[in-house]
Amino acid sequence: MKVIDMHCDTLSELLGRRERGKAAGLRQNDCHVDLLRMKESRYLLQNFAMFVVLEGFGDPWERVCALHRYYQEELERNQDILAPVLRFSDIAENEAQGKLSALLTVEEGGVCRGETEKLRELYRMGVRMITLTWNFDNEIGHPNFDAQKKQQMKHVMKTWREYTAGMSASADGTSASADGTSACAAGASACAAGASACAAGTAEWEQKRREAQFFVDAYLHTPNLTGGLTGKGREMVAEMEGLGIIPDVSHLSDAGFYDVLEVTKKPFVASHSNARAVCPNVRNMTDDMIRRLAGRGGVMGLNFCADFLEEKPLGEKNPGTVEAVVRHARHIADVGGVEVLGLGSDFDGIDTNEGLPGVQSMEKLWHALHEAGFSEDALDKVFYGNVLRVYRDTLG
Repeated sequence: MKVIDMHCDTLSELLGRRERGKAAGLRQNDCHVDLLRMKESRYLLQNFAMFVVLEGFGDPWERVCALHRYYQEELERNQDILAPVLRFSDIAENEAQGKLSALLTVEEGGVCRGETEKLRELYRMGVRMITLTWNFDNEIGHPNFDAQKKQQMKHVMKTWREYTAGMSASADGTSASADGTSACAAGASACAAGASACAAGTAEWEQKRREAQFFVDAYLHTPNLTGGLTGKGREMVAEMEGLGIIPDVSHLSDAGFYDVLEVTKKPFVASHSNARAVCPNVRNMTDDMIRRLAGRGGVMGLNFCADFLEEKPLGEKNPGTVEAVVRHARHIADVGGVEVLGLGSDFDGIDTNEGLPGVQSMEKLWHALHEAGFSEDALDKVFYGNVLRVYRDTLG
C-alpha cells in the first residue's frame, strides 16, 4: 500500500500554533498529520496546502508568504525524510531515496488578487496546485454558497446558539454566554451541536430546532448556478495550466466547475470533495460533475469531514465514520469509474473524524474499502495511482 493525499491544512495549523506560543513541528505532533506517522503508514506523497482566510489576516499575500517561509523551514529541518515535488520525476527520485514527497498547494486563489504575476511567483515558490476559491468571492470566481443565504444562516445560528446556551444555563444554574462563536467552518451543520440534554425533546426546543434546520438546509443545499469564473478568472486558470499549476475546483461554484471544464484542456482536480447524491451538501460534487471530471482524466479526493459525508439533525453530534467514507467511494466509483477516485482527507482543516482520526488510519480505510468490494488493483489506483496519473499529465 502507498498513499497520496491531495489535501491537508497542517501547515496553517502548525504556523497558527507557533504564533500562539505553542511549540509544534511537522516531524512529530498531535495533529492529524505528522511525518513520522506518515512514514509508518507508507505515504508516498502529501499535498500541503497554504490555507489563507481572505477575511482576518490583513494582506492575504503576506499571509501566504509567511506560510511559505514556514514550509521552507520544515523542509530544511526534515530534509532526511522529506523532499519537495517541483516536477513529476521528483516523486520517483524522492521515493528511491527513502523520502516522503511534499507537493505545495494554495487553498484560496484570492491571495493573488487577480494578478497573474503573483500566480507566476507562486509557481516559482514551488506551488503546483491552487484551490481557486475558498468560501469567499474573489477575483477568480465564486464559492458554491449563496451569499444572501449565508447572512440569513449566520443570524439564525446565532439565535439558535443563544437559545441552547440559555437552556443549558437554566438547567445547571450557570450564566450563559452568547458570543456567537461557531464550532464549524463554512456553515457545516455541526455548528449547532451544543443543545443540552435537558432541553432536547421538549416541544419548544423541537420547534426552534426545526426553524433553524430550515435555514441551514436552504444554505447547505442551494448551489451557486450562476456565479462562475470571472473574466480575470478564466485568464488566470488558462495561465495556471500553461505554467503547470493544477486547478482545484473544490469549494468552487457549480457554475465555476463547468467554466473550468470549458477553459482547460488538461486534467484538473477536486482535491477534497465527496458525492452530493450521498450527502446533499453543496461542497460535494453532482453525478454529472463526477462524470465530466472523469471524462477529462481528473481526480476527486475523498474528504473525511463528517458534515460532508453524512448529515445529522441540528443538536446531534456527527462524529464521522469510515463506513460513510466507503459509501461515497462506492458511489463515485459506480458513477465515474474507479479512475476518478482519490484521497483528499482535509486533515487538520476539519474536526477529527472519529473513524479516521489521522494519517495512521489509512490502512483501516484500505481494509474497509476492500471489504466493500474494491479489488487490490482498484485500491492501488484510489490510494495513489490515479493522482500519480494526473501529476504525470500536468506537472511535466
